[in-house]
Amino acid sequence: MATTLVRPRTTMSRLPAAHKAPALRHLGPNWYASVMGTAIIANAGATLPYQLPGQRVACQLVWALSAVLLAVLLTARAGHWLHHRDQARAHLLDPAVAPFYGCLSMALLAVGGGTLIVGKDLIGSGAAVAVDAVLFTAGTVIGLAMAVVVPYLMVVRHKIDPRQAGPVWLLPLVAPMVSAALGPLLIPHLPAGQPRETLLLACYAMFGISLLATLLMLPLIFGRLLVSGPLPLALTPTLFLVLGPLGQSTTAVNQLADVTHQSIGAPYAGALSAFAVVYGVPVMGFALLWLALATAMLVRAARNGMGFAMTWWALTFPVGTCVTGAAGLAHHTGLTAFAWLATALFLALLTAWLLAATHTLRGLFSGRLLAGPYVHVATSSA
Repeated sequence: MATTLVRPRTTMSRLPAAHKAPALRHLGPNWYASVMGTAIIANAGATLPYQLPGQRVACQLVWALSAVLLAVLLTARAGHWLHHRDQARAHLLDPAVAPFYGCLSMALLAVGGGTLIVGKDLIGSGAAVAVDAVLFTAGTVIGLAMAVVVPYLMVVRHKIDPRQAGPVWLLPLVAPMVSAALGPLLIPHLPAGQPRETLLLACYAMFGISLLATLLMLPLIFGRLLVSGPLPLALTPTLFLVLGPLGQSTTAVNQLADVTHQSIGAPYAGALSAFAVVYGVPVMGFALLWLALATAMLVRAARNGMGFAMTWWALTFPVGTCVTGAAGLAHHTGLTAFAWLATALFLALLTAWLLAATHTLRGLFSGRLLAGPYVHVATSSA
């Protein structure tokens, strides 16, 4: 007796309505990472200290691509919930999948921010502000909700082994930090006075929510690595997710510093501007330390036969947040070193995006990425 791995086949004519659209059944929330990873190319590229001819036009095209991807994924995920509610609920109750629900928030926020950064060149400033206001509001509400719902499910519903601790757990906690980093783009478009100050302080509050929650989670993640050893090969790229709260928080304080003087009075405006550098420089230092560690682990996994998985998208958005963080520090310190750092990180981001996008398209065309999981089937052998 032997066993073989096969995927179960289904006949559409015999299936109830809940099992229609089989291609959507295994479309999980992790797919929003491809939108995040694409949008950050446009956002980071447009804010680099060094600009080449045609660079902004290229960023506009990438932003448009990210907007199309977001629209397609929102439609597909709506179909997933409509036709496969059992699978959608199973995702929420799966500790390995539930944290990815934070990616929806970050995808909305990243595309919305890109609309104001580069999309306004294509659709006009008025439309860009309106689109970003909608996406920022929706992304922030969803992000704050997931920052509560996912940890709640982890405590009361999920069956978690300490060895399952991993960087993916950070995803729902980072979403409010993305709101804190992109909220400042809307502040100049609000009436002066309390509206601007309210959004400014709300962004700082979300900065605190995400930062303190991340500080609670990071010791669990690093402790798991020390005690249980390296992550499985397919999950190794998720080590780069730790860069997300580090780079995004540095971006947030620098973005907020740019609008403090038009949002809040002295002495807070000056103190918050200084905080951008006082906080950002040491955190960026730790981000570079973690980047070196994660890269070493990635090289080890590649040598041991790591193949493509959707986890490769973890190599994009987190690195992109370090690009925008370094660019912000370059702006506030005037140091060329930070400008070169932002440029080098952007080249690494672009390389990672090309690899992830190419393999994702290949997997989609082959049908492998949307196929169901393999099951064991017993077969007799003579």
